[in-house]
Amino acid sequence: MKIYKQNKKGFCSIIIVLFLAFVMAGIASGLLYLNNLPPISELKNFQPTLASQIVSSDGMVIKTFGSYKYKKVKIKQIPDNLRKAIIATEDKNFYIHKGFDPIALIRSTVSNLVAKKVVQGASTITQQLARILFLSSERTIDRKIKELIIAYRLEKTLPKDEILEMYLNHVYLGEGAYGVSAAAELYFNKNIEDLTLSEAALIAGLPQAPSAYSPYQSMEKAKARRAMVLERMVKMNFITEEEAEKANKVEIKINKAHRPYALNKAPYFVDLVMKELQNKAGITEEEIIHGGYKIYTTLKYKYQKTADESVSSNIAKWGFKKPYQQVALVSFDVVTGRILAYIGGKDYYESQFDRVSLAVRQPGSSFKVFVYAAAVEKGLTPQTICNDAPVGIGNWRPRNYANKYRGKLPLYKALAYSSNSIAARLIQEVGVDSVINMARRLGITTYLAHDPTIALGSNGVKLIEMATAYGTFANGGVKVEPYAVERVETSNGRTIYQAGSNYKRVMDTRTAAYMVEMMEQVVKMGTGRAANIDRPAAGKTGTTDSYKDAWFVGFTPNVVTGVWMGNDNNTSNGGLTGGTAPAMIWAQYMRVVEANNPIMGFLYPEITINDKDKLDTESLNSDGLVTEEGINPDEENTIETTKETDIIKQQSEQLNKQYNQGSPPHPKTAGPPIPEPEYTPPVPPLPDSKAPAGSTGF
Repeated sequence: MKIYKQNKKGFCSIIIVLFLAFVMAGIASGLLYLNNLPPISELKNFQPTLASQIVSSDGMVIKTFGSYKYKKVKIKQIPDNLRKAIIATEDKNFYIHKGFDPIALIRSTVSNLVAKKVVQGASTITQQLARILFLSSERTIDRKIKELIIAYRLEKTLPKDEILEMYLNHVYLGEGAYGVSAAAELYFNKNIEDLTLSEAALIAGLPQAPSAYSPYQSMEKAKARRAMVLERMVKMNFITEEEAEKANKVEIKINKAHRPYALNKAPYFVDLVMKELQNKAGITEEEIIHGGYKIYTTLKYKYQKTADESVSSNIAKWGFKKPYQQVALVSFDVVTGRILAYIGGKDYYESQFDRVSLAVRQPGSSFKVFVYAAAVEKGLTPQTICNDAPVGIGNWRPRNYANKYRGKLPLYKALAYSSNSIAARLIQEVGVDSVINMARRLGITTYLAHDPTIALGSNGVKLIEMATAYGTFANGGVKVEPYAVERVETSNGRTIYQAGSNYKRVMDTRTAAYMVEMMEQVVKMGTGRAANIDRPAAGKTGTTDSYKDAWFVGFTPNVVTGVWMGNDNNTSNGGLTGGTAPAMIWAQYMRVVEANNPIMGFLYPEITINDKDKLDTESLNSDGLVTEEGINPDEENTIETTKETDIIKQQSEQLNKQYNQGSPPHPKTAGPPIPEPEYTPPVPPLPDSKAPAGSTGF
């Protein structure tokens, strides 16, 4: 018994010693951790951090964030309305908490756990300042702990007004402006003291997403964000409802001398990169701006320049001079999905709306590939005979161009001729559900009506999704999602994000092979002959009723490229078809892209169409298929008002008169001169104006 007590006593002693050792080790670790934190005294000498760079795959720096405007001011110089606007928007409990807000932390943690992702932040102004002054932008638990500790130390060391002053002097507010004084000069060409309530509210709305809410990028978003800030100021009794209403009505007059994006060689692509970094890599815009990152992208700048030149030269030939006359192009590697060139509009500085990924436009005959693919999947082949003759489905009576019908045709000739009647017969045979299912599998996400008229492209689609679908044919039935960001490295060379291609087989090889063979005939001898680049290529043209949209989407075994041309205000482009300027842009660009690649076919020898069954070039020439593609001038996929029809006629007449010398052929139109319709450039969708305050955090 005595021995047992002695052993028990010895065991307890060991436990106590071990416990004390662990405590001492914990204290030592804590002290070491705290010693590794930067001293608060350093903040007096702070300057904006290293500039991030966005780099193309061939080594060209296409965007930098290093050109900045930075100016310190005292808290007394900053208007009271601006201080209150920032507090209402970013940290309503700023003068109450001790560096961090426990209630906001709990709320955001619960919301993020429920959503299984970061949907709400809880960073106070003091935490944001700690991150700006001392920490990297890495989204790690270690950084978050350091952020909380530094925020607490800041609150213990400095008075609230001094913390607010430092934040207002160092926060990034977009367009290269660091601090509210720099923002006042950059956006409004004013001294900080002269800002109105309306201008102060606009600046206060910028920290959450400086590019998204910049009036230089989107005036609509800037106005919506300003309204949200004013609403929060009213809720905190900083201003009255009458003052908020009056400030909301004030026109935003920005500094016209400022030209955003001094170094931005592919602006629409850069916008895509910024979105991808946030959505896929989880890196916020603030982190991108301040982080000193090197962002390696998939863009090949040589190809981007070629695309720009091809677009510029061809739209000049076609007289695309009005701001609403637009063009878009996207090109990516068939196998990997790496985006090689990207043009969202003809002039980024006039309109930042991205027509590759945001515009929803009718595809016309370019949608027929989904109908044919659904038919092939159900057993039809390129040699299957169909009757090119008038057809009726319910009350719908689709007609061929100029009411011309050719009788019995194999499917591959029907696609090359772009027969409307045979496309209608096919969707009637395979069913609307099968066609919609095929489009969905290949990447189309926009609304598709359960109606046979979709066979002729009556519903809108996005260019990026059409290119993805066509790329699936080129890739043997394997769909690859196009992407822009290859990897992201920190300033010390550590990789924090690495992309991976997203592959999925959505179609059997046989169906893809048959489709490729038929689409090759479109380029060789059909409506897409202007896209012939003297090497294996396949694709499809598309033109909507009244010549409102013109498409050519095509591919080689290596690269898929889609081109769209049309008017933002949905009016006519008298005579412009997919087989003309879009196909010419495609060909001019693709010749350069493929110049150094060996000539290689699509490698489907077992189903190649016999030469004797090929399209007869002479008969196609007599049909004038290069300047039309199965549309009927009297056939409409959508119903137009009389006023719209008159506007279309007048625009066609004006184009014919203005570009009579050396211009492509236009149909003759008639109609009395009427005023040109008012044009408002489209803007990207507005973000959620009810986003929680202080959501810049971890």
